[in-house]
Amino acid sequence: MAKWGQGDPRWIVEEREDGTNVNNWHWTERDATSWSKGRLHELLVGITVENEAGRCEISELKQVEGEASCSSRKGKLIFFYEWNIKLGWKGIIRESGAKHKGLIEIPSLSEENEVDDTEVNVSKKKGDGDILKDLMKTAGTAKVREALGDYLKALKTEFTVGMILPTKAMAVQELTVKRKLSENALQASSPVALGVRIPTVALHMTELFDTAIEQLYRIFTVKDLVQKFSKSPAVLEAEKGGKFQMFDGNITGEYTELLTNKKIVMKWRCRNWPEEHYAVVALNFVPTLEQTELQLDCKGVPICEEENMKFCWQKQHFEEIKGLLQLTTLNG
Repeated sequence: MAKWGQGDPRWIVEEREDGTNVNNWHWTERDATSWSKGRLHELLVGITVENEAGRCEISELKQVEGEASCSSRKGKLIFFYEWNIKLGWKGIIRESGAKHKGLIEIPSLSEENEVDDTEVNVSKKKGDGDILKDLMKTAGTAKVREALGDYLKALKTEFTVGMILPTKAMAVQELTVKRKLSENALQASSPVALGVRIPTVALHMTELFDTAIEQLYRIFTVKDLVQKFSKSPAVLEAEKGGKFQMFDGNITGEYTELLTNKKIVMKWRCRNWPEEHYAVVALNFVPTLEQTELQLDCKGVPICEEENMKFCWQKQHFEEIKGLLQLTTLNG
């Protein structure tokens, strides 16, 4: 038995000021079922294949049954997913113009098998058109497996943003880097900005919302509305210098400029970004005919987080806000 204060270091949990799953030691789990269903629909529906004989397209996600989740333990991510998927496809033979329909069945997409080994069954309704069935069995199956691979890649990257927190060792390493930058700056007699210098990119996105400009602005500045579209607790001080925290603390930042119903500028960061590194996010609210256009300009996104950032705003902000607006309209 170890003496007091001399325990096995594997069992020592580091201290963090926020007290949140320190050292990534404790078991945490995030349900990926709903997210996965949307992602699978996005990746599979619309797939097209063609050759000199004809053209086929996956036109419908008829069934997606199962579940998916991601767990974190001891700083490692563990994935579980098991899906039974049925897709509808349609095709046309070039020479005759005849149209045919069929099914694609994926009885078991799970972590137990590689994507290339996943069973993909193609069938067609009675009648002629086997030439289209053969096209779907070859080129179609290859594209379906490619899409399934893209889903698993997104599950292990985009969905897991913020699940692994920086450890004390990472913080010390980043602090060392910042000290070296400061020393170099002093020697060159030129100031260096706080934070870790990393390669970054800028993003520009636009989205139309079927609502008045005043309502859309409120959704970004009123705590109750932020909590509704993010489906999680939020901390919000919508004033210059005010702090905000969203998505269970995965997104944090500070308001630097607010022009009512016109513009919001924020220092914005995701929890798994290098410590003290913030992007600058500017939201411009532009009135259009019976709609509001939201223009998003973001500078300083870590280059390795570009796709995650796009996904965060498109799926977790824009689409969820549209769902909230639709629900508000129905209830109204």
